[in-house]
Amino acid sequence: MPEQISIFELISNASLLVQVVMAMLALASVVSWMMIFQRWFFLRRVQREVDEFEHHFWSGIDLRELYAELEGEEALNGIETIFVGGFTEFNRLSEQFGAELDSIMQGAQRAMRVALTREEQRLEQHLAFLATVGSTSPYVGLFGTVWGIMNSFRSLANMSQATLASVAPGISEALVATAMGLFAAIPAVIGYNRFSARVEALMKRYEAFSDEVTSILHRAAQARLGRQ
Repeated sequence: MPEQISIFELISNASLLVQVVMAMLALASVVSWMMIFQRWFFLRRVQREVDEFEHHFWSGIDLRELYAELEGEEALNGIETIFVGGFTEFNRLSEQFGAELDSIMQGAQRAMRVALTREEQRLEQHLAFLATVGSTSPYVGLFGTVWGIMNSFRSLANMSQATLASVAPGISEALVATAMGLFAAIPAVIGYNRFSARVEALMKRYEAFSDEVTSILHRAAQARLGRQ
């Protein structure tokens, strides 16, 4: 029974260009897995922070007291920056003489939208790379496969009698590139879809929280202006 060729032998015997393609795909796969684990732990932590802050926010604490707690902290999480940004602008505009309700609320909403945009960028970090790897890796692997098969058939021109045994190793080497392309692409696509859904869910919670803060600040502004 003939000895089977291992995967490592196929890779080492492949042409230089195919080996370069395989190395690129292997590197992309390693980086993708690093980003997948990093995003998984990061989004899990963000989810926990949102749950804890919302529980504290709706526990009946006075908003000025909550703002005083957060104002002195250097590292704020996403939902805290939204609240602090809106409340800071609300206080600044409310203290101005002759400030109108619409201008106060527009300023607070604008500050919270800026915080929302920054938080969305932070949540979506590395997702573009996963999308790129997921969409391009199969084509990169296919390129290596096509190149390897071309070389295999070109080598047949120097043979007086072509057999399957003579051309099979070259084709096998080329197909390894396609397999590596799929190996890099599938986890990247799954990770991108999963994390995109989680980011979208978090952003909806942020936007709902921003709307609630806007309503609370609107009532507070009406009460303050009514006393003037």
